[in-house]
Amino acid sequence: MANQLLKRITLHQDICHGKPCIRGLRYPVEFVLELLSSGMTTEEILVDYDDLESEDIQAVLLFAARLSQVKSIHKIAS
Repeated sequence: MANQLLKRITLHQDICHGKPCIRGLRYPVEFVLELLSSGMTTEEILVDYDDLESEDIQAVLLFAARLSQVKSIHKIAS
């Protein structure tokens, strides 16, 4: 199931400057995460953006969870 969801997240250099997007629809993962973090529910997002599906929102959350699974974070010298 997780692998099927992650297939919804696409990377194409010509779409949104190569940022991870939902199914190539020009909805960057970060945009959907911002909507969710602002307090919007999945249902509200789906009403406002009718070409998105509930599985897309699940895929975004799974993608973000996978990105956060790092062993350690190192400060880069400025």
